[in-house]
Amino acid sequence: MGKNRTPVSVLAVAALALSLVSCSADKPSPDDAAATLAEGLGNLDVSGSAFTAGTPDQINKELQTLLADMGPLRPDVTVAGVDEDPDDKDTASAKLGYAWDVNGDSRPDWNYESTVRLERGEDDQWLVQWAPSVLFDSLADGDRLARATVPPPARGDILDRNGAPLMTSRPVLRIGINKPDVPEGQEASSAAALAALVGLDPEAYTAQVQASGPEAFVEALVQRAEADGPATIQSVEAIPGAAALPAQRILAPTRSFARALLGTVGEATAEAIEKSEGRLSAGDLTGLSGLQQQYDEQLRGSDGVSITVENAGGSKGVFATDALSGTDVQTTLDPRLQELAEAVLEGEPSASALVAIQPSTGDILTVANGPGSGGQQTALLGQYPPGSTFKTASALAMLRNGVTPESTVQCPAELNVDGRNFANVPGYPANATGDIPLRTAFANSCNTAFLNARDTVSQQALADAAADLGIGVDAAIGTPAFLGSVPAEAEGTAHAASLIGQGEVLVSPLAMAVAGASISKGERVAPALVRPVAGTEGTAPAASAPADPSAGAKASAAPSASESAAPAPAPSKLTAAEAASLREMMRAVVAEGGVQMLLDVPGDPVLAKSGTAEFGGEDPPQTHAWVLSIQGDLAVAVFVEQGERGSTSGGPLMKQFLTGARG
Repeated sequence: MGKNRTPVSVLAVAALALSLVSCSADKPSPDDAAATLAEGLGNLDVSGSAFTAGTPDQINKELQTLLADMGPLRPDVTVAGVDEDPDDKDTASAKLGYAWDVNGDSRPDWNYESTVRLERGEDDQWLVQWAPSVLFDSLADGDRLARATVPPPARGDILDRNGAPLMTSRPVLRIGINKPDVPEGQEASSAAALAALVGLDPEAYTAQVQASGPEAFVEALVQRAEADGPATIQSVEAIPGAAALPAQRILAPTRSFARALLGTVGEATAEAIEKSEGRLSAGDLTGLSGLQQQYDEQLRGSDGVSITVENAGGSKGVFATDALSGTDVQTTLDPRLQELAEAVLEGEPSASALVAIQPSTGDILTVANGPGSGGQQTALLGQYPPGSTFKTASALAMLRNGVTPESTVQCPAELNVDGRNFANVPGYPANATGDIPLRTAFANSCNTAFLNARDTVSQQALADAAADLGIGVDAAIGTPAFLGSVPAEAEGTAHAASLIGQGEVLVSPLAMAVAGASISKGERVAPALVRPVAGTEGTAPAASAPADPSAGAKASAAPSASESAAPAPAPSKLTAAEAASLREMMRAVVAEGGVQMLLDVPGDPVLAKSGTAEFGGEDPPQTHAWVLSIQGDLAVAVFVEQGERGSTSGGPLMKQFLTGARG
């Protein structure tokens, strides 16, 4: 038995040692307590921690008081290290690292460390020894942190293709009633008189004036100082208590100039302030729409920020950054052509657009929307069937099957496809029916000739040809855009309709202008609208808006300016010979087809393709009118939402623009 006692004794000692190790391992660690505190401080909710004095709710309330003047800012808090006291295993200290983004640029700029003492409680739980200095090392009872901002010295400009300002600070007059200057008893009459002068509702403006405080300046209108507006300084000052105060506003050359694209600048709304996560405050100027909103962070610059410790005895600065002016955003717009395009569309009552591209560079020169668009971005985001302008893609697909412009095609007056009857447009010339060259079918826009290609041109081949012209190919132009959608699969009447730009084929005016530019250059053109300014990093351009056929002419949800550019598309297979054949047929449209009115446009020969697309399901159906033209180093797409035929509704607009562009 003696021999058996030693192993039992050894096992007992081993079991006791294991038990002691296990108990030690089960004890809470000060590292865990420090990590829990750091997470809670970052969220301003330390409910997960325990304290030597005070409850978590009490500490949370104190945190709210300490940071009440820091606005919505929250620190990112991490544990920089934990040291246990070698002489006292029940105490430890932790270093906390704080990183604050105080100017709202998404990068931490105020970094520091603080120290917190930890004590082991009776149940082995680590307790935090709370003091204001845990939040910031110089804070004491009665102190609080406060943040103040200084706006940037200047907002960046939006520039044209030559670097000249398009949207910049311009002088204006703030016209309104200055209540301290209103003679007694004349408040209502002065308000009504000023409202009538500037075109406001007298009753509503009078009520606004009367509801304002006795020292208020009640603005009625902001008018460009150099413009012939409804009021003059003399006519305003003739009204007792009325004033025209000089001021500055960020404005385009005219009220309508590329308004849907460039956008507006004004005081930050409550919604914008909430979304800015501390970058904006009440009274700050910010972009409210368009490029001004999309590139607001770049254009606005960054506030100067000061962080102070405030108490009853005064204020002490602990951190500050300088305010930085915004940087410019450069576009490819040509201001003369943009103004010309807007003038061309001015009299069109329905939604309309005119997009011009320089084929050699891909620069988008005009993004014009007519007044009938009601402020919507028809030019870039409209989604419409292209009608016969899409025959540029259909013809390209036919060329790839060995057809040439001289090849004979069949153009009957009508054609039945799977029970659906297709016909040429009313008034189609009888002498261009029957067996005719493809050039003639293209020039006169024979629907049935292209429908007859349905058995030799697959839907995939059609989609590929369209993509080689840039239709349906995403392009990061610097702002949301719809570049078209051509289904890769369609059968029967749907496939037939695609060949004449109907069915599920959708484009924007921009997409058709890109197709024209690609035909002109002889290779697919990548369009560009916003370019980085030299010497600055700029802002990453937004990806194109996704295709959404159900959205009709409405814009898809716009990606932000910081989103990554679209992935590179598959290489285009468009050849110089194919493009030359397309140009030859587009010249025939002008020389002998539907837009012969463009023959006498001065300058280089004009090449064109008109298009009419049915929509709405009415009888007779409503129609979109399109014209696509190439002249020299210019590709132009004109679109009228509710037109007649492309040649009759779009042709005169195109002629007016091309003629004016030569100036």
